[in-house]
Order: sequence, then C-alpha cells, then structure tokens
Amino acid sequence: MPITTADVLACLRKMADVIHENKEYLTELDSAIGDADHGINMDRGFQSVLKKLPSVEDKDAGTILKTAGMALVSSVGGAGGPLYGTAFMQAGMAVAGKYELEAEDILAALEAALKGVVMRGKANLGDKTMVDAITPAVAAMREALRNGAGTAEALEQATAAAEKGMKDTIPMLAKKGRASYLGERSIGHQDPGATSSYLLIRTIAEIAREKE
Repeated sequence: MPITTADVLACLRKMADVIHENKEYLTELDSAIGDADHGINMDRGFQSVLKKLPSVEDKDAGTILKTAGMALVSSVGGAGGPLYGTAFMQAGMAVAGKYELEAEDILAALEAALKGVVMRGKANLGDKTMVDAITPAVAAMREALRNGAGTAEALEQATAAAEKGMKDTIPMLAKKGRASYLGERSIGHQDPGATSSYLLIRTIAEIAREKE
C-alpha cells in the first residue's frame, strides 16, 4: 500500500510532536558537547513547518517536503537548519511530482537526504554527527528491500540501524561542528544530531506501520 501525500503531511505533524516532546532531552545532550540549543532550535523549526503545511495540503510529496525544508532553513539556528533543511529539500527533489510513494521512493528520498547532509556538512561516517545515524539507516532499508521486505518492515530495520548508529556516537571523538572543539572531552557523549535523526526516522517507520 503506497504512502500518500496525506500520510506525508501526517508524518511531518508527528515529527513536530516528537521533536517537541524530546526538546529538553535533545538540549540536554547538546549542553554536554554543543551550544545547548539543539532541542530548542529543532522544536522552533518544526513548529515553523506546521505553519506551512496548510498551504501545501493539495500538493505533491516533493513540494510538501521541499516546503518543510525551506521552513527549517529559515527558522532553525546553528548547523541544524542548513543540514536538516537541505535533507528535506533533497528528499523532496527525489520524489518531485509524486502523489503516492512506494518503498523505493522512500528509500530514494532518504538516500537523497543523506547525500544532501554529507554535501552540506562535509561529514563522514565516524565523525560523530547525524550522518552516523542516517547512513546505517539507509543501508539497512536498502538491504531489507533487496531481501523482499515491505515498506514498514524495511523502515523498522532502518530505525533499528539508526538507533545503533546513534548509540555508536557515544565513544566517538567528534570531528565536526561545535563538539569538535572539545577534542577528547567529546568522547562519552551521545551526539544530539544523530539522536534527532533517529527520532525522525523512527517516526517515518511508525507512520508506515500505522498505514499497514
């Protein structure tokens, strides 16, 4: 059963709720190795996304995601705005013109989002960033689909991989962003960007499971 534009809108609304619920947690993580504002910034960004959604309710999935991306770029402070904004805009470009998304479309959107984040942030796997959650998630979904999994199952495998990737940032030395200034002191802390990425991927999986 394909994911419709109504599902995409529902997913973005749920993402806003999840980020709002985890605002303090994300900010707490960021207070250890960043500017202590990741949760606050992400919450502000997704509240901005919510305000834009009524204007794109009749549009294709690509337009909806690109609109969300532009809202994030214009409202999220720090590195999160350009990175998440780029992720959503690139994802939107990957599914431009589509009103229904099959599993392969969702994978293409996630691959495009990852590519956008890497291009914008110049981060690699192991640098202790959101890339460490998104990269294994994309790989796990690709592998699951190759093995015949359905949309929801593939996204659940992606979520599990993102969670592991997020936890794997704890012992890492940060090599990008504000956390990199701490050097050895960045070790032992979970990356807030990887955490918010995991939360968003988990939300996509939940929407897909509800759809089934």
